Amino acid sequence: MPWINEHWLAVVLLTGYTAVLFYNAYLGSKASQGMSGYYVGNREMSGVVVGISFFATFASTNTYIGHAGKGYEYGIAWFSMAILLVLFSWASWRWIGPPLRRFAAEWDALTIPDFLGSRYLGSERPTSRHPLLQGSAVIIVFASLLYLLAIFKGAGHLFQMFLNVPYETGVGITLVIVVMYTSIGGFVSVVRTDVLQGILMLLGSMVIFYFVTRAAGGVGVITELRSLPDKAFLFELNGGIPFAVLLGVSLSGALKLLADPRQLSRFYALKDDDAVRRGKWVATGGLTIVLVCLFPVGIYAHAILTDVTDTDLIVPLLVNDPAVFPIWATDFLIVSILAAAMSSMDSVLLVAASTLYKNLVAPFRQRSRELRWTRAAVVGFSLVAALLALNPPGDIVEITIFSGSLYAVCFFPAVVFGLYWHKGTPAAVLWSMIIGVGTLLAWIAADLRHTLHEVFPALLLSGMTYWVLSSRASALSPPDRETPQSDARNL
Repeated sequence: MPWINEHWLAVVLLTGYTAVLFYNAYLGSKASQGMSGYYVGNREMSGVVVGISFFATFASTNTYIGHAGKGYEYGIAWFSMAILLVLFSWASWRWIGPPLRRFAAEWDALTIPDFLGSRYLGSERPTSRHPLLQGSAVIIVFASLLYLLAIFKGAGHLFQMFLNVPYETGVGITLVIVVMYTSIGGFVSVVRTDVLQGILMLLGSMVIFYFVTRAAGGVGVITELRSLPDKAFLFELNGGIPFAVLLGVSLSGALKLLADPRQLSRFYALKDDDAVRRGKWVATGGLTIVLVCLFPVGIYAHAILTDVTDTDLIVPLLVNDPAVFPIWATDFLIVSILAAAMSSMDSVLLVAASTLYKNLVAPFRQRSRELRWTRAAVVGFSLVAALLALNPPGDIVEITIFSGSLYAVCFFPAVVFGLYWHKGTPAAVLWSMIIGVGTLLAWIAADLRHTLHEVFPALLLSGMTYWVLSSRASALSPPDRETPQSDARNL
């Protein structure tokens, strides 16, 4: 075939990459002999490995394709997203990771609902069928489904644009590969694979930045774009979208680093506090490099492309242009961007399927063959997401930002306040989730998001609900059991 003869390097790299994925699945299956091994790697992971997995999980096709493309539409104002992502990554490792790791190990929590149950129900927890566990699990499963839709869409376009494979076939290929190594190897397989994917993503982002800026006329061409009247909006805070709205989009995306279960689950696997300290710099440093390289790409693309309406196609169009990238670079980037898709997909899939089984299915059935049922949940959940991705709503960034908003309004008060404030009740958590989601949907339905992003009012009301109900309950009946507050203050 002519394409294979021209892109033989991509074929070789994809073959080798797939072989490594299945080898990691084999190693993961040996380590996943129990629930703790399959869900959190027996809590024995190093900081370097988990740090790479943390930024590789977060930086998906949304970063390579979605965020880089939005820079084309919004200009430098979009850099607010990159700044907040770096700051919140550091904050997550500094203030969320250490206490969450300790309490998850002490309470043997394997999922976020497990942590919430131990933190807010404690000795009062007579059954795992409590509405707090069920409600939080439903939110995780639903938001994860949205996120998987976005990643499947990105992967489908990747195969379509780069490999001349039909979109539907690309989604199917991605489904088969990710399901096999995730379902077989569990958390260990996912993290080991993330290390390889993270390295590819770092190199890929630098390759994209180098060749795009070179094709645009050099890094300094930014001054020429600034002088063009039709490009002036790129250098204005309100040029492409009201900055208050854009800041809300950025905040909802960054808050996922503090509240997204796929990110928080990484802390469960760390072996000690020294691993947390090392992982903090690895995760934040890796994410910074990727974002610094990719976010300016959309602006430089204005010197190369014209009249692009679908911003998700900016990077694919550039990578497929032989005037911008030599063939060897295109082949390498095909694998790098595919790695970006899979590094997020496997983590989201594992967290969603684990929560689906452990917190929604297991409480209503006799606990036997738990690993087999969890693996079945991985397969079933991913199949549903792939089928829905054949006709997904919205663009990549819109879908992922909405899922991030859901996580922020539902889990930010429960997790962050729960770690550092001794008050808090199951009712406060549940009502904060209900009020947060209700405000989020009402704001969107009223079409107010063009004035102020929905995450601001939703998070404000969610946090206020948690605080008011928790304070009132504490005043009526002061807590008599130990909470994480004292330990968190000693960090």
